[in-house]
Formats: sequence, C-alpha cells, structure tokens
Amino acid sequence: MTNPVLVESTRGSLAECLYRGAYAVVDGDGAIVASAGNIERPMFPRSAIKVFQAIPLIETGAADRFGLSDADLSLACASHSGETGHVARAQAMLARAGLDAAQLECGCHWPFDVPVALALARTGDTPGQLHNNCSGKHAGFLCTAVHENETLDRYVAADHPVQARARQVIEDLTGTDLGADACGTDGCSIPTYAAPLRAFAMGFAKLVSGKAVAEDRARAGRRLIEACMAHPWEMSGTNRACLALMQAAPGRVFAKTGADGVYCGAIPELEFGFALKIDDGATRAAESLAAAIIGQAFASSDPDIARSYDALARTDLKNWEGLTVGEVRPVKPA
Repeated sequence: MTNPVLVESTRGSLAECLYRGAYAVVDGDGAIVASAGNIERPMFPRSAIKVFQAIPLIETGAADRFGLSDADLSLACASHSGETGHVARAQAMLARAGLDAAQLECGCHWPFDVPVALALARTGDTPGQLHNNCSGKHAGFLCTAVHENETLDRYVAADHPVQARARQVIEDLTGTDLGADACGTDGCSIPTYAAPLRAFAMGFAKLVSGKAVAEDRARAGRRLIEACMAHPWEMSGTNRACLALMQAAPGRVFAKTGADGVYCGAIPELEFGFALKIDDGATRAAESLAAAIIGQAFASSDPDIARSYDALARTDLKNWEGLTVGEVRPVKPA
C-alpha cells in the first residue's frame, strides 16, 4: 500500500515537494476516529513516546521520593533545545538522586536549534551530555535506577531493568509484543521499538481516557501529560513546534515530536490519541500534519480552536530576502 500525499510545499502556484505518510486518531474505546495511509505498518516512534518511557519514574515512586516538580516531569518527557534552563534542570534532577552528568549515557551533541548552538559557541564552551535533547529523559531513568537500587552502568541496554520496565509499559499501552525483531537503537542509545502506527495512537487514548489500562498506569501517564501541558517549554524550547501546538490551546492539547517525521499526542477532553509518520522523515511536513490533525479533531466542538490549528498547519516559505515564495500546507488525501 502506497501512503497518500498528506502535506505539500509550494513554490509560486505549483507544488514543489510532496510528502506521503499515514496518521491515526483513536478514541478511548479503541475505535479509529480518523486515519489515512497504512496505519498497521510497524514504525519506530522515536522520541514521540517519551511519556510512555517516563511512566516507571512515577510508578516506582522515584519521582515523589526525589521531589520532582511538574516542570521536572516535563523535562523527563522532553526533546529539549539544550537551552540554559534545560541544562540546569537536568543537572538538578540528577543531583536530587546524588548523581551528576558523568553517569549519563545519552552522548552529547550541539543543540539542534541554530540560535541556541551559536549562543553556546559564543561562550567558548562545547556541548556536554546535559545539552543532549534527551538528557531529561535519561535523568529520569537514572533517578528510577537509584530508587530501585539498581546498577547505573549500561542503564541504556535493552536488558537493564530500567529499559525492561519501559518496554513493558509500551507493550501494555500498544497491545503489542515487542521482541528483538522489533527493536532498534535510538539516537540517545536506548532501545526503540517498532509497532503499528495505530497502536501508538491507541496508547495515548488509553492514558487520557483511563480505558483498557490499569488505573495507576493511567494516572501516571495523565500526570506526565498534564505536566507537559503545564510546562511545554521544558518539554521543547523556544520557538519549537511542540511549544506552539500546546500553547495554542493551553492545557487542552499534548503534542510530542519524534525524529524522522513522527508526531504523537493526545486531546484529553475528547479522549483522543493520535500518531503520524511522514514517510521520508521531513520534520516540517510532520509539524504541518500534526496541527491539521488537531484542528480537525476540534472542528465540531470548538471551531475557534480548530481555526487556530488550521493556521498553524500552514507555514510561509521565505527566501533570503524575506520574500514569501511558497508555503508548507496539509493536503486532504484523495
């Protein structure tokens, strides 16, 4: 099955780039509310399901033992920009467990946002592991390992209890058995597991509806989602798409990017979960489609909010002189 074109970028009056993909919106009963493309094809969700991976931080009691705030929990679910506030918070989370950056195994990279990277370079400094966009998630992993009296060495390995707990949560929420054949290695060195696109949407619907999931697990997931909605900057960063998507309807929308054209999220009041994948991994297309999906979900219940997201789904393309030369916009599948 060839996925349909869901987003295009234009130049003048013509479509210059076409982005194929798939998406699913699922309700709390597991029913498909809206979809396009092959939603049963396994895909790697990458960072879009950090909420799932952070659930053991709540369930084990580690978050409460170390007094983690909602802003800390948001960072534990983040693909952050490596800004000063992100780095300081990740460092403080580790310190609460008696640790420092030396225990991190996520690797280091320059902040993905060019202005943030340039600001760091101007100081004459180089990035460390705290600048890694996943350092908050890894701080959460380490806090859980300390709380459970587990070895910290190679906590990123698939057979470490930290990752075994995360895998069990993902299996539970997606209703999928995740063996070695479905496992890859993510950019921050932890396992990432492939499952049908529909299954990831269903997992978020379970958390916000409380249906077909244990009450304590739903409560933990909802606590993390609410923390992210209350502190979206900690989960993303300045001028990031996730920030814009959540600020457009404060406290009503959760949206999380993943590498290579993935987005997942939830609309708690509607008990909807959603997941999307752009085939060629284009971030700008994934951001456009995420906004369009959210807008469509609100079309009946809140037309004003729907219009806000419809506007976010369209981005002007400008040349080096600042002239508008086209736009990125969603396309209704044929």
